Amino acid sequence: MAARDRYSRKLECSQCGHSGFAEVSESEERRGGNRDFRIDEMPAGFLAEFPSHDPRKYMVRCQCGHKFRFEQKTAYPPGGEPR
Repeated sequence: MAARDRYSRKLECSQCGHSGFAEVSESEERRGGNRDFRIDEMPAGFLAEFPSHDPRKYMVRCQCGHKFRFEQKTAYPPGGEPR
């Protein structure tokens, strides 16, 4: 069995500001572009909307109903700082 890379990533809803850290893992062996991405632990208030083995396609739903990609570019308002 192949080893898995594990890391945490902050999820933050741009609609309501709710945030938390997801514990994720993916395969060390990335044959044919398949990362075998998995969210091992989703923070409270977030649900998997459209699960995928590709983190760029994995969609998350916040408790407020807003949907967003797991891997997204975060945009802050001018002069804004991460919360």
